[in-house]
Amino acid sequence: MKQLKVLAQYYVDLLVKLGIVRFSMLLALALVALAVVVQVGITLVLEGTVQNIDIIRSVFFGLVITPWAVYFLSVVVDQLEESRQRLSKLVSKLEEMRARDMRLNRQLTENIEQLNSEIEEREKAESARQQAIKDLENEVYQREKAQLELAEQTALLRSFIDASPDLIYYRNADGQFSGCNRAMEELTGYDEKTLKGLTPWDVYREDIAEKVVETDQQVFDANVSITYEQWLEYQDGRKAYFELRKVPFFARDGRHLGLLGFGREITERKRYQDALEKASREKTAFISTISHELRTPLNGIVGLSRMLLESNLDDKQRNYLRTIYVSAITLGNIFNDIIDLDKSDRKRLSLHPTSVDLNEFVTEIDNISGLMAEQKGLRFELERVTELPDYVAVDTTRLRQILWNLVGNAVKFTKQGCVIITVSAEVDGDQAHLCFDVEDSGIGIPADEQDKIFAMYYQVKQAGENLHAVGTGIGLAVSRKLARLMGGDITLDSEEGEGSTFTVTVKVPLSEPGEDETPALTPVESRLRILLVEDIELNITVATSLLESLGHQVTVARDGQSALDVFSPDAFDLALLDIQLPDMTGFDIAATWREQYAQLPPLVALTANVINDKNSYLANGMDDAISKPISVSALNQVIEQYALSSNMVTDVESVNEPAPSRPIANEQAERLLDMDMLTGYVELVGIDPVKQSIEMFESTMPEYIAILDSNMTARDQEGIVSEAHKIKGAAGSVGLKHIQKVAQKAQSPDLPAWWENIADWIDEIKDGYQHDLDVLKAWLDEQA
Repeated sequence: MKQLKVLAQYYVDLLVKLGIVRFSMLLALALVALAVVVQVGITLVLEGTVQNIDIIRSVFFGLVITPWAVYFLSVVVDQLEESRQRLSKLVSKLEEMRARDMRLNRQLTENIEQLNSEIEEREKAESARQQAIKDLENEVYQREKAQLELAEQTALLRSFIDASPDLIYYRNADGQFSGCNRAMEELTGYDEKTLKGLTPWDVYREDIAEKVVETDQQVFDANVSITYEQWLEYQDGRKAYFELRKVPFFARDGRHLGLLGFGREITERKRYQDALEKASREKTAFISTISHELRTPLNGIVGLSRMLLESNLDDKQRNYLRTIYVSAITLGNIFNDIIDLDKSDRKRLSLHPTSVDLNEFVTEIDNISGLMAEQKGLRFELERVTELPDYVAVDTTRLRQILWNLVGNAVKFTKQGCVIITVSAEVDGDQAHLCFDVEDSGIGIPADEQDKIFAMYYQVKQAGENLHAVGTGIGLAVSRKLARLMGGDITLDSEEGEGSTFTVTVKVPLSEPGEDETPALTPVESRLRILLVEDIELNITVATSLLESLGHQVTVARDGQSALDVFSPDAFDLALLDIQLPDMTGFDIAATWREQYAQLPPLVALTANVINDKNSYLANGMDDAISKPISVSALNQVIEQYALSSNMVTDVESVNEPAPSRPIANEQAERLLDMDMLTGYVELVGIDPVKQSIEMFESTMPEYIAILDSNMTARDQEGIVSEAHKIKGAAGSVGLKHIQKVAQKAQSPDLPAWWENIADWIDEIKDGYQHDLDVLKAWLDEQA
C-alpha cells in the first residue's frame, strides 16, 4: 500500500513536472507500447504468430484509449492534487492546531501548575482557617466565660452597692445623674432609669440643690475630692443628715467624665454631737453658776480671815483662823483647777496680763505660803537670789494659781522639814525671764513616776501612804499648760525619799505702774468732735446718748458716702466706723481716707461680731475696734488711748475713785439681759434715755420681723442674714443679751444645719423679744 502511494505520488509529481501535453504524449506512447506488448503477447500465446493487424490494432487501441486515460489520470491527478492541497492545508491547520494545542497544553500545564499551587495555598489557607476557627471558637468561649464571670461579678457588685445603706451615685460633666444605687432611689423617690438625665435641680428642693450644685462645681473646677456634711430630705418629708464625699471621675485617656458621690447618713451621730454640745454648754453653764455662787463666799472667807489674822487673837483662835484661811485658799485652788479643766477641754485657757508690782506679788506669795507651811509645822523660806524688776505685765491670778498649787503640793507631801521658794529674774531688753524654784524635803517622787505627774488626773501612789487620795489630780497638768501659755514651763528634779524641786519659768514684758488700769472718765472740760458712722437708728440713738453724756459732740453719717462727704481730718478728733453699712464697709471708708489724707484722727471700728483678734482690723486700716453694744469702759479706754492726751482734761480724783458695784439683778434678768452694759449705760446717761431706746426698739422690731418673715417665705438666705444682723445690733443696743445671741445664730449661715434651725431661731426671736423687753422694763423700774 505504501508502494502504491509512492507510485501515485511519483506519477503526480511527473505530471506536474512535464505538463499535461508532454505527459499526455508520453502516456500515449506508453499506452501504445503497452497495448502492442499485450496484443503481441496474447496473440503469440493464443495463435502462435503475430500479424501486422494485430500490431496496428494494438496501436489504434492505445491511441484510442490514451485520451481517456489522460483525462482520467488528469482528473485523478487534479483530484489528487486538490486532495493533496487540502491535505496540505489540513496538515497546516493540523500543525497550527498542534502548535496551538501545544501552546494550550503549555498554558494548561502552567494553569494546572498554578491551579495546583492555588489548590495548595487554598489547602494551607483552609488549614489556617480551620485553625483560626478553632482559635476563634476558643476565644469566643473564653470571652463568653469572661463575660459570664464579669456579669456575675457585676451582679455581685451591684448587689453589694444596692445592699449598701450609703448613697452611691455618679453624675456626668453636665451635672446629670448617670446612675445610682437603691439607697439613692429611696432618697430621691426616683428609680435609676428615671433618675438618669436629671440634674440636682430636678431632684432636690432648691436650697438643697444649691448646696449640691455648688459642691459639684468645686469638684469639677479643682479636680479634687471634697467631703462635707448636709441635710437631705426624703420624698416623704423625712430629713436626714449625711456626710457626703465627691470625687472626680476620669476616663483612661484623662477625659473628665464627671464625679462619683458617696453619702453616709450620720443623723444619729449629729444628734449625739448636738447632745454633747448641749451637755458641754450645760456643763459650762453649771461651772459658771458654781463660779458665781462659790467665788463670792470663798473670797469673803479668805478676805475676812486674813483681816482677822491681823487682829488681836489668842494662839488657839489664831491657829483655828489660819486653818480656815489656808483651807479656803486650798479650796479655791481646787475649784480653779476644775474651772480650768473645763476651759482646757474647750481650748479656752487664756491669760489677762496686767501691770503688777513684782516685789509686792512675791511678798504676798511669801506670806500665804508661810501660813500654809506653818499650819503643818514646817519651816518656810523665800529667797530672792537676784534683783527683781519693779513692774511686769503678767496674769497674777494665773501665776499665783501655779505657785499656790506647787506650794500646796510641797506642804501636803512633806511630813517634816522645810519648804523653800527661790525667786530669780533675768532682764533681756523689755522682757523679764522669771524663775521660781519650789523645793521641799518631802517624800519625793519615784523616777518611773516623774514623766507621768503632769498628765491629767494622774496622782503619785506612794507605798504605805494615802496622800494621793487628796486633791483632784489635775493641778499640775493645768499649771504646766498655764506656764507654757506664759512662754515658760514647769520642770521637776526629785529623788524618792529626798524631796522634790519644781522649777517654774515664765517670760513676761516689763511695764510701768498702772499701765493696764482703765480709769473711769467724768464729763470733760473740752469736748471731742466724734464722727459716728452707723446705719441702724437704734444704735445711733444709744451711741449718741452715751457719747453726749460724756460731753462730746457727735456728728452722724448713716452710710459710707455720707461719711466721705462730711469728713475732714481737721473737723473731727475721733471716728467710730460701723463695719457693715448699706453701700460699703467701714474698711472701705478707712482705706479711702488713708489714700486721701496724710494725717487722720483715730479710726475705731464698731462691730457686732466677737473680736477675737484685733490684728485683722488693724490690717484693714483701723486703729482699734470695739464690740457693739458699746460699753462705757471700752469707749473710755479708746478715748484715753487715742484722744485724751491732746484733747481731754480729767479729774484726777475721780479717776482714782473705784467704779461703783453693779446692782444685783434677779436670776431671769441676769440670764436674759446684758447687765454690765445696761448698768454702765444707766449710770452714765440715766434711765430715761434707755427707755427712749427701748421705745425705738419696740417700734422698729415689727418692721424687722415683717421683712424677716417675707425673706423666710422667699427662702432668701441673704435677706434673712441681713435682717438678723440688724436685729442683733438693735437688741444689743438695749441690752437684750438673749435675743442678741439668737440673732447671732440666725445671721450665721455657716453654722451646721443652719437652714434646718433658722425657723426655730426666728420664732424664738418673734415670741421672746417682747418678754425680754418686759424683764428689761421691770429691771429699769427697780432702778428708778
